[in-house]
Amino acid sequence: MSESGPVLHVRDLGQRPRIFTIWERKRNSKEVHWLMECFAEALGVFFYVYFGLGSQVGWVFGNLIKEEGISSIFQIGMAYTFGIIFAITVCASVSGGHFNPCVSIALAIFRGFPPLKALRYIIAQVLGSFIASLVVYNQWKALLDLAEAGVEAASPGTLEAILFTPNGPAGAFGNYMLPGQTLGRAFMNEFMNCAVIGLVIWACLDPSKITLPPVVSTFVVAFSYGASIWGFAVPGVSLNAARDVGARLGAMTIWGKAAGGTSGYSAISALTNIPATLFAILIYEIFLVDSDAVVSTEHIKFIRHHQNHARLAHEKPSSYDAETSSTEKPNVTTFENVSTSNV
Repeated sequence: MSESGPVLHVRDLGQRPRIFTIWERKRNSKEVHWLMECFAEALGVFFYVYFGLGSQVGWVFGNLIKEEGISSIFQIGMAYTFGIIFAITVCASVSGGHFNPCVSIALAIFRGFPPLKALRYIIAQVLGSFIASLVVYNQWKALLDLAEAGVEAASPGTLEAILFTPNGPAGAFGNYMLPGQTLGRAFMNEFMNCAVIGLVIWACLDPSKITLPPVVSTFVVAFSYGASIWGFAVPGVSLNAARDVGARLGAMTIWGKAAGGTSGYSAISALTNIPATLFAILIYEIFLVDSDAVVSTEHIKFIRHHQNHARLAHEKPSSYDAETSSTEKPNVTTFENVSTSNV
């Protein structure tokens, strides 16, 4: 019994077809559940990259054909923002909602998240981005081919010169340094944005934040990414190693090794978010965490919601789970299972 009344599980609302209940028991076994978590991580990153990358390709396409209004920096930021919201809403309850290698690494270092599991998550995240990039490219391919042909016909050699720049077709997928930009400034831009986002993410995981209930955290994290894109996409930001590495591998699949870009900038784009996030978390833990702070009511409700999950509680399964075996996923007590949203 909860404070607000009896605890209801989905099975209490009606019987599912037997084929789904059989699969659900298999899916939640120790031998298979890790794959479901990885699937959720890959799908979450797919959402994030699919919608954001679609708007990025539209922006590049509009520039190539010199047509305004097809996309914009604001639209790209909103697309990534909503992609994160969709990712967290659809997938976070299964995997914990990391959707970003730096989040998985940070939780492994600061919250005891299993390192091997973090590695599996990171591989799944990159795979989700890679698949999204190939899907988006194929959806836009006919239009990109026409735009590229038009550019080359109007000015031979131009397409080759801009292909692996932020203004070229490959630049919508892989991140490439702007002409005139320096590696030092590129690093500072990436580090500052990722550090700020890292602070926001860690604040969203702080159960004492009465002004930041879990239901709001999803949107706070999502819009922190959007704000970084709106303000700093032109100097160049990656913000998520999974998005960068996965989509860059996609670009290399399409255009060859040259799409990998210069090693210095590629490393900054792909890896800076990791030390930046860890630095931000250290700052938060040293200066902003108060162990004597009261856990907010909304966070308590959120934690209890997860604790009341039948497979995590010490309840006897109902007829819905009559054949549930002892091999199902075990009781989980680490913070990873009650965290939300991270990308």
